[in-house]
Amino acid sequence: MSTTVLTNARIVDPGQGIDETGSLVIENGLVAGSGAAAANQGTPEGASCVDCKGLVIIPGIVDSQVHIGEPGAEYRETIASASVAAAAGGVTSLVMMPETNPVIDDVSLVEFVRRTARDAAIVNIHPCAAITKGLHGNELTEMGLLRDAGAVAFSEGRRTIASALVMRRALTYARDFGALISHATQDTDLASSGVMNEGLFASWLGLPGIPVEAEVIALERDLRLAALTGAAYHASSISAGLAASAVASAKQQGLDVTAGISINHLSLNENDVGEYRTFFRMAPPLRSETDRQAMVEALRNGTIDIISSAHDPQDVDTKRLPFQDAEPGAIGLETLLAATLRLHHNGDVSLMRLIEALTSAPARRFGINAGTLKKGVKADFAILDLDEPWVVRKEDIRSRSKNTCFDDARFQGRVLQTWVAGRKVFDIKEDK
Repeated sequence: MSTTVLTNARIVDPGQGIDETGSLVIENGLVAGSGAAAANQGTPEGASCVDCKGLVIIPGIVDSQVHIGEPGAEYRETIASASVAAAAGGVTSLVMMPETNPVIDDVSLVEFVRRTARDAAIVNIHPCAAITKGLHGNELTEMGLLRDAGAVAFSEGRRTIASALVMRRALTYARDFGALISHATQDTDLASSGVMNEGLFASWLGLPGIPVEAEVIALERDLRLAALTGAAYHASSISAGLAASAVASAKQQGLDVTAGISINHLSLNENDVGEYRTFFRMAPPLRSETDRQAMVEALRNGTIDIISSAHDPQDVDTKRLPFQDAEPGAIGLETLLAATLRLHHNGDVSLMRLIEALTSAPARRFGINAGTLKKGVKADFAILDLDEPWVVRKEDIRSRSKNTCFDDARFQGRVLQTWVAGRKVFDIKEDK
């Protein structure tokens, strides 16, 4: 039996409701004890001991929205390269979106992702299958078979299903199979050719805008259909105060509804677009500062359940273009935690709530056995220094694509080590 004990650590585990000084005991890749109780039991005979010297241990982050190029666009990101970037950011489990080429709409593609992840990835990768075949928004996929093959949820990725009838059928079938629908909400007609948040700033830049209503109308439709069908529904990435209000109302009605947000929409606003900076073109677009503050409040009060990276690698050919021609999206696996910690250091949201939104909440919603340090679960965790300052440098980015909106950003708080199943897969001291 292999036993490792990490001592003198601050253990923050929302899954157990603990934030205390103690130890983490690992036996054969599983958690055997954590917190003050584990420290009081002492160190088992023959165990290897690691003194954490007051550093913080959190459960491994579960990132619920990650776009990967493989198969079909490996030049942007492979499953292996995404896993390396994830480990550097403290992410030990991630949900891979279905927008590959070919689309993950068939059992063979789900099996390909799982097999490739098993052979090449250093973190846990869980495929999310398409709701409709080819992501065309018409014919539903074989949800039952895909679920049995290992798909943890169903999504159209960046796309929104236009047909209310198709969406109703999708929610109905998902309910019958006990599956989760995770959906982006943007009315295509209202969004039209818009490329950033509609408002005064877009007018100054001469760019067509996307009104908040494009998000809210599609979201309210989905919420009504979730009420009609009784299905489990997750709004994958909301960005506006009106959207948060709609989700809060649905929760008050007792619907099985959750909401997610990308760290970009908690950290940035439309002003960051600056002089047509394409790395800040997002989907949904970065909103006003008023909306950003509303998102922070929605996270704090529990209306928003999950924070994701919305990791979306794009290469030079799709980003180094005029703003209107550039593809939306930014990478974020490596900066997710550090950017989230800004809300802690600013006093906006408690550390426990932030870690919950990154770990136990997404794990619970997507049915992944992770996101906690309870006894018996796989020992997936990250060791952090909450106060270490660092700067994001392009040359240090591990992702194959470099389209980060946090280039040269100054952060406080850094992942020092990441462990998966009791094995160290990232150590900042050994990374260079």
